[in-house]
Amino acid sequence: MESEQPTEPAPTAPPAPHGPAAAAAGPAVTEAVRPEWSGIDRLPTIDLLRLMNAEDRTVAEAVAARLEPIAAVVDAVAARMGAGGRLVYAGAGTAGRLGVLDASECPPTFGTGPDQVVGVIAGGAAALVGAVEGAEDRPELAVADLEALALTPADTLVGVSASGRTPYTVAAVRRARAAGALTVGLACTRGSALAAAAELAIEVEVGPEVVAGSTRLKAGTAQKLVLNLLSTAVMVRLGKTYGNLMVDLRAVNEKLRDRAQRIVAEATGADGATVRAALAATGGRAKDAVLVVLAGVDAPAAAALLAASGGRLREALESAPPKR
Repeated sequence: MESEQPTEPAPTAPPAPHGPAAAAAGPAVTEAVRPEWSGIDRLPTIDLLRLMNAEDRTVAEAVAARLEPIAAVVDAVAARMGAGGRLVYAGAGTAGRLGVLDASECPPTFGTGPDQVVGVIAGGAAALVGAVEGAEDRPELAVADLEALALTPADTLVGVSASGRTPYTVAAVRRARAAGALTVGLACTRGSALAAAAELAIEVEVGPEVVAGSTRLKAGTAQKLVLNLLSTAVMVRLGKTYGNLMVDLRAVNEKLRDRAQRIVAEATGADGATVRAALAATGGRAKDAVLVVLAGVDAPAAAALLAASGGRLREALESAPPKR
């Protein structure tokens, strides 16, 4: 028989201190300890999971409360990327890995170049699969990593830190701002040093973790949700989708070839043979193939129409000559 859930509602976390008071207030709210959770090691497994799941459900609400600043960041980033700029994530530990993850998924999903969305993590590649002790406390590593990227005013750097005061991440934002890049601070607390260092801030307050200080939990989930929103919305604004279809992928393996065929068929309503022929003619580029089918043009003409429309398929279709 399952044990009953505790009926008493969990108290809400106290407000996080702002500005200079935050530094003097001791540990960040993401490191706070909730006394009522001190006995989780004695809970039945189902009750432990219910507690964690209940806390997880609060994360989406915390992100929803910050949609307006996220939208401002999306529009600012899209404007810069549309002019040739890059989107760079910087962070340490879990936050850094999430940035690298989001960056690495943009090329197969949206057809971006490998240098258009970049993830930088304290400690380098080794930190992706294991802890590089002390790297997050070394601002000089951030300076070196950012200098290697040669940031310009067209670029955007998003510093990601649960506490908002990781030295590596704060230093990365400051260095990027000095280079003239747009800077964004993504933190899970208010009034942080990271937010103060950046031009734009996204502060998603998730409160203390069930396991005190384990910011791979709610804070990590919040960061993943925000990065999903940010990169996806930017790519939609840049015309990397047609409706909700991933038309900018290039079919370079069997899975992506199957996906490209489904996308082109969905976008055009064409039969399988027509879809396969269009994809073959365009080198597996789904966006070009859609234009070939719907506009009745050949592959070079499709590529020219897309180039003239800045890669936006809907605009290319509108500017195409009437189909014969």
